[in-house]
Amino acid sequence: MSLISQIESLLFVSHKPLSMKKISLNLAVSPKEVEECMRVLMEKYQDQEEHGILLVRNADQFQFVSSPRNVQIIQEYLKEDISGELTRPAVETLSIIAYRGPLSKSDIEQIRGINCSLILRNLLIRGLIDAKEDNVRMEKMYNISFDFLRHLGLQSASQLPEYERLSALDIMQDAV
Repeated sequence: MSLISQIESLLFVSHKPLSMKKISLNLAVSPKEVEECMRVLMEKYQDQEEHGILLVRNADQFQFVSSPRNVQIIQEYLKEDISGELTRPAVETLSIIAYRGPLSKSDIEQIRGINCSLILRNLLIRGLIDAKEDNVRMEKMYNISFDFLRHLGLQSASQLPEYERLSALDIMQDAV
């Protein structure tokens, strides 16, 4: 697999900009090699008419973004994610976060028994949950948002039905 292909994949799956240093460390190559590949990729993705994604550079960081020409298509597609009804798995995941948060993605997946990446993405897009980096665990921790509380007319999560009882259950023990 070529280095350019590996860098493309990293940029594609990353939800935030990546620095050349981070790319270099992740792929165990020199910063000079990454810099050369980034030059090639910037050239490859510069034509907005040909590609639906662009490679954006801000100082030493890079990120794939959707082409501004496709804004309307993307907004229509994401409208359902933002305004449609929550699916049962989304409600389950949101409930777990509300009663047990903050939790990491792996904690949530251990409880639910399935991958929750898309569900978490949709809940984030809707503004129902927040994600904050835990510097000790080195992973994102998910918690309900102020919008979630405001939407339900609550002042805190402790006002959720049976909050005391359900938040005290050791569901992590049961999930193992």
